This record gives sequence, C-alpha cells and structure tokens, in this order.
Amino acid sequence: MIDAMSYVVRGGIPWRMLPREFAPWHLVYKTFRRWAEQGRFEIMHDRLRSMWREREGRTESPTAGALDSQSVKTSPQGGEKGYDAGKKVKGRKRHLLTDTLGLLLAVLITGAGVQDRDGAQTLVATGLRKYSTVKTIFMDSAYAGTCKRSLERNHAGLRVEVVRHPADRVVGRLVQAGQQSLPLDLPPRGLFVPLPKRWVVERTNAWNLRPRRLVSDQDRSIATSAAWIWFAEARRLSRRLTSTLA
Repeated sequence: MIDAMSYVVRGGIPWRMLPREFAPWHLVYKTFRRWAEQGRFEIMHDRLRSMWREREGRTESPTAGALDSQSVKTSPQGGEKGYDAGKKVKGRKRHLLTDTLGLLLAVLITGAGVQDRDGAQTLVATGLRKYSTVKTIFMDSAYAGTCKRSLERNHAGLRVEVVRHPADRVVGRLVQAGQQSLPLDLPPRGLFVPLPKRWVVERTNAWNLRPRRLVSDQDRSIATSAAWIWFAEARRLSRRLTSTLA
C-alpha cells in the first residue's frame, strides 16, 4: 500500500492509473483515506523525525521552529480555494511550521486568500499543543507587527523573531553622529539571500514541489491535501534514514 501511494504522489497520476503490479486502485484509495482520517501519516512522520533528530544529535522535542506559507494552484476538482493577490495565485495556501532542521511540526491548508498572519494563529496554536517545548519561532516580515505581538501575548513564554530580507527598506538607516542619515548598503530586491533560520522552512516548501502530485493541489478536501504533505515528508525522511544506514 505504501509503495502504491508513493507511486501516486511521485508520479502525480490519478488513482485509476495505478499499474496492475500494485493492489487494485480502489483498495489503495480507501486505505489512504482511512489512514489520513486516522492521522497515521502525521504519526509516521513524527516518529521518523524523532529518529532523524536523534541521529543529528538533537533532542527529541524541538525548542525552536520556523514558519512560512506557500501558495499553489488548484486543479478543476473543486473544493476550498481563494486568490493570493500578492503572489497572483488562485488556489490554496500551505502554512508550515518546522523545526530548525526543516522537519514538519504542524501543517495548515487554507484558501490562498487567507492572509499569512491569520493562518499563523491557528498553525502556531496547533504546533504548541503538540510541542510545548518550542520557545522561539522565526518568521518573515509578513508576520511582523500585530501578528507577532498577538502570538507572544496568547502563548506565554513564546518569543517570535522576525527575520527580514536585507533588501527590505524598513530594516533601517545608517545614522552617523552629528550627520544626516545615510541609506544602508542593501542588495537588489530580486537577489536571493539565505536568511538565518528562516531558509529551512523555505527549503521544505521547495522540496514539497518535487513530487508531481504536490505541484498543484488536486484534491477537493483540504484534509486530504494536508495528509499528502505529511506523507511526502515522511517518505523523504525514510529515504534519508535508510540511505545513511546503507
């Protein structure tokens, strides 16, 4: 069953196009839906993440995380969707909370029209219910201001750090004593700059676009879309663990 599901997510094919070497497609589909409703893919990922963190010399429970979102188009299947005016994408938005290794802690799927700061409230609350040890979360400037203050107020002991891009014009200005302020030497806006701590969740978003099934959201149910994210990341972790053992 796992091999058949891996074939679907990697190839991006409809369930009915599963090769005959696997179990009948309707049995694989029913099993996937049942496991998704039971949260088994999330449980599988959490166990594999604990194994990987131990191998990396980290504690089982993370103390810091990173948060970001990604807007993807949807297929004509229907279901909840919206329009992200900033990215100019009509579809859904994947809100991810990861640890500092880029491994998933919480997933939230919404319509693309939901603002990042609104999705962050539910996502962080879900993540902290699972991992109360998380005390620091790194975010980009989309979560600054009211969102940052609200998160720190609603979750005692949580520290939210906004990591801004060097080309962000609100970073500041260089002021010399007794002289006029001078603009900072900032890189161009289009230049890619790896940002401390925040780049790990952006890398995870990029990894989630490698399986063809996840390039666009092809499911009516947002719960099924979240299950695919958990499964794809669990599949990636299992390959890591087995390759290092080999």
